[in-house]
Amino acid sequence: MAKLTMIESSAAPLPIENLDTDQIMPKQFLRIIDKAGLSAGLLYDLRFDEHGDPIQSCVLNQPQYKAVRILIGGSNFGCGSSREHAVWGLQQYGFDAVIAPSFAEIFYSNAMNNRLLLVQLDREAVDVLLRESLNDPESGLKIDLEAQTVTSDTSGKVFSFPLGARHKRMVIEGMDTIDLTLTQLADIQAFEKRHFERYPWAAVL
Repeated sequence: MAKLTMIESSAAPLPIENLDTDQIMPKQFLRIIDKAGLSAGLLYDLRFDEHGDPIQSCVLNQPQYKAVRILIGGSNFGCGSSREHAVWGLQQYGFDAVIAPSFAEIFYSNAMNNRLLLVQLDREAVDVLLRESLNDPESGLKIDLEAQTVTSDTSGKVFSFPLGARHKRMVIEGMDTIDLTLTQLADIQAFEKRHFERYPWAAVL
């Protein structure tokens, strides 16, 4: 998988506090045996009315925010039940990153383990980016994963965000947890060899 070091795009503003995973991916879209087709269910009750018609006030139904790769959300984004489908749906819809003041812990792990970048910024910084996106839908953002910064094309402001070394490597290099474990395969095999030489009776026949 190609390295991902920079995400450049305008952003869709969705400043909803405590947006839970059931809202992000409603339960009726979980009855699948693979990941296909989840983009249709993303934020379904916000995007469509009871007749299945698009709600025009929803930011994702507005043409000026089509094809954006960055979503700006509210605090505690992704709270509620643990379902990777919420992450997969966001990715299938086209989002590479979500910016918010805070994220639910399980959602954060699910997202980063699937290479959906979550950028946590101070509330003041998120508010700045939200205003810029609302005032000018074409205003661009640059997320530099290596520098761990978000730069606004409109104001030129630069905001730093935290990113653990393990998740940073996984997102940049396109690794999942199995890929990351396999990078230490030689050490694992060496430990196993030493262990069974010392305790040969513990070897599995």
